Amino acid sequence: MTPPVERQRVVVTGAAQGLGAAIARAFAGRGAEVILIDRAADPLQAVARQCGPRAHAVVADLSDAQQTREAIAKIQAAGPVDTLIHNAAILRPAPLESTDFVTFRATLDVGLQAAFLLSQAVWAEMKARGGTLIFVSSQSGIKGFADETAYCMAKHGLEGFSKCLAMEAGDADVVSCTITPGHLMHTPMSEANYTPENKRQWISPDRLAPAFVHIAETRAADFNGQRLNAWQIAQDLETSQ
Repeated sequence: MTPPVERQRVVVTGAAQGLGAAIARAFAGRGAEVILIDRAADPLQAVARQCGPRAHAVVADLSDAQQTREAIAKIQAAGPVDTLIHNAAILRPAPLESTDFVTFRATLDVGLQAAFLLSQAVWAEMKARGGTLIFVSSQSGIKGFADETAYCMAKHGLEGFSKCLAMEAGDADVVSCTITPGHLMHTPMSEANYTPENKRQWISPDRLAPAFVHIAETRAADFNGQRLNAWQIAQDLETSQ
């Protein structure tokens, strides 16, 4: 049986700003214990304070495998993880010929290496007691975009990784899914990359965050292995209230 949100320990990566911070606030608002991971220490601590006494900031650069391992070991030492939300990502648009290898590796390491290490660390326990894995994807995980070779590779990889975990879960009470925002949203990443037209349409990521809480609290079997749409789920939740 899926534990109620207020009894869950929820890990959110990329939680110092944008969608990750919104997700953390949404879970904290429902009483969950939230563990926030990001490399930006001061903004991360500020979000943790917004989330209240059951929020914990873990500073780590997820492009670094050792820091990633140390972060998840510290988290697991305090108790099991019920929900893991891998939201952290790097997007530095550039054409292939001018994409430097350091940026390429950092993009894949934050997107895929961290997803692998974090998921592998919690996997056995989740298969034994249940759990939810949510990987934040985007249109870049569905189709290609010019000047986004590394970012599209990372997001496409998350799509495949999640599907594999959904199959490996077997009969265990584990849900592995990807989720796209489903709507243009106002984040530091979008401030740097959206066109003026897109910026006129964006919404606060706080409007999308309830979708993540819904997935974690229902852990519905039909979510497993699927790509979900945060905006659609959030709109459905608003309609049903």
